[in-house]
Amino acid sequence: MRKIVCTIATAIFAVLCLHAQGNLPRPEYPRPQFERKAWVNLNGTWSYTFDFGKSGIERKLHESKGFDGNILVPFCPESKLSGVEYKDFIEAMWYHRKLMIPANWKGKNVMLNFGGVDYESTIYINGEVAGRHWGGTSSFSVDLTRFVEAGKEYDLVVQVADERRSGHQPSGKQSQEYYSNGPNYTRVTGIWSTVWMEAVEKSGLKNVYIVPDLDGKRFVVRPSFYSVEKGQKLRATVKDGGKVVTTVTVPASENNFAILSLKNPKTWSPESPFLYDIEFDVLNVDGKVIDQVKSYAGLRKIHIEGDQIYLNNKPLYQRLVLDQGFYPEGLWTAPTDADLKRDIELSMAAGFNGARLHQKVFDERFHYWADKLGYLTWAEGASWGMQPHQIESARNFLGEWQEIILRDRNHPSIITWTPFNEIWRPVGNDYPPFDRLVRDTYTLTHGLDYRPVNGVSGWTYVIADMWTVHEYEQDPQRMREILMEMEEPIHYDKRNDFSLYTGQPYLLDEWGGIRWVDKVNEGSSWGYGSTPKELNEFYTRLEGLMDAIIATPYVRGHCYTQLTDIEQEQNGIYNYDRTPKFDMSRIKAIFSKEPEMYKK
Repeated sequence: MRKIVCTIATAIFAVLCLHAQGNLPRPEYPRPQFERKAWVNLNGTWSYTFDFGKSGIERKLHESKGFDGNILVPFCPESKLSGVEYKDFIEAMWYHRKLMIPANWKGKNVMLNFGGVDYESTIYINGEVAGRHWGGTSSFSVDLTRFVEAGKEYDLVVQVADERRSGHQPSGKQSQEYYSNGPNYTRVTGIWSTVWMEAVEKSGLKNVYIVPDLDGKRFVVRPSFYSVEKGQKLRATVKDGGKVVTTVTVPASENNFAILSLKNPKTWSPESPFLYDIEFDVLNVDGKVIDQVKSYAGLRKIHIEGDQIYLNNKPLYQRLVLDQGFYPEGLWTAPTDADLKRDIELSMAAGFNGARLHQKVFDERFHYWADKLGYLTWAEGASWGMQPHQIESARNFLGEWQEIILRDRNHPSIITWTPFNEIWRPVGNDYPPFDRLVRDTYTLTHGLDYRPVNGVSGWTYVIADMWTVHEYEQDPQRMREILMEMEEPIHYDKRNDFSLYTGQPYLLDEWGGIRWVDKVNEGSSWGYGSTPKELNEFYTRLEGLMDAIIATPYVRGHCYTQLTDIEQEQNGIYNYDRTPKFDMSRIKAIFSKEPEMYKK
């Protein structure tokens, strides 16, 4: 009888587990350009505790078997979806969950992956330090192999430190004050992106760098491995809708490149966002597949000639919108994968062909949907919140920025890197360290990838491949005059008293921000300039500003502020809940405008 009861209990437990797995928040594979079959999603209910006295180590919280509170991962404790919704500053907290290593992972390396933990995190397995990471927006992995065995259960504890007001850590648009204010919003602490675990062969593929070479009609792939055994090889197979286009096998070495030539190439563009599927197989000396990764890539070229930006060797006019990636219930975390896709669709429905992803590192799934839908993006660091002229801040930023580029550089939709936003040289003798950081970041970025780099968006220019200006003038006639009153060959930001324009592509990468309150939020609303008295005045002002920009011959693109309202900032094309504020056909007609030279 006892055996029957145990069997029934086991069956019920299995059903409950399957049910729970099916209802996990954000259940989709989080890394669509580097996908393995053997993985476990660790989102769901974890236990947690705050550590306001920062005494957790003394109290041996790293050895915890579970805390009193429950939180829904991957949502941060400030968010409604987390089930916590604590809005005050959280400088330290702890997470716990049980971690079962699948029995069939025996002989494999066990990698624990975090999509994002803000800011400093320490990972413990049964009280032992398994890994540490610094950086609130970059993804990271911890190798658990020497701490765990297949088929056994462990206590996973994550310690978080997030000293938002220290001035040493990048934090983007998270408010430095208790309340959200102006263009700064609710803070994000701790785990805010998917956590998952995967099994990897000891000599498996660590990552790949896929460089599209449109002129050469090929992809150039540089692989990296966890280790390499004698006789090991890498096979790369390119497919078009299931049909094999080309296959190449090369010795497994980080000095070797896999050259994937394409006879009749299909290009990636906003008009036709074609993606090739790519399979990577790691073969041992006997030719047996020991590791397999699924990926994809788009064949497209982005480059600069003179003062013009080209996509696939054709002049590109960029109609961008500022997207800050905040969600009413999840803050930095989209409630579902469909919400990421929907934001892109809403932007395209408003007439934009891309976005400047602003002061936040976006979910890899967002980039996946941008790749699929043909949506151009500028990827940006969350640089606000730190003092860029201080050495500790610089060290923190450079390490995090490198991880961001390495993670996202295979996405064809990303066409520009923007490390910094609206920073300026400090008064006095502190500007050399600031200039050094910008130059070092520019050099690092070009050393890691081929895309154009917009060193600092707006305000202070140090070094960049383009010249970008923020101009929030609200009067269309005055905007036209400002853009045409040229001390240099272009409209010049007065903060740039150290630099001279030397012929780079010029973009007005922030403008507009017209406040229109459709749904009242708590507290006073915020936006740029005076609020139009009625809706037609809004349309007239918007179109007048747009026409002024289009009429300026040297402007190669623009970025409107912004896609959605966020909390008290109510200058979006859509409300914070993504419902439309305007007649979207009229809005699309305005933002779809381009200079005549780009219509040929």
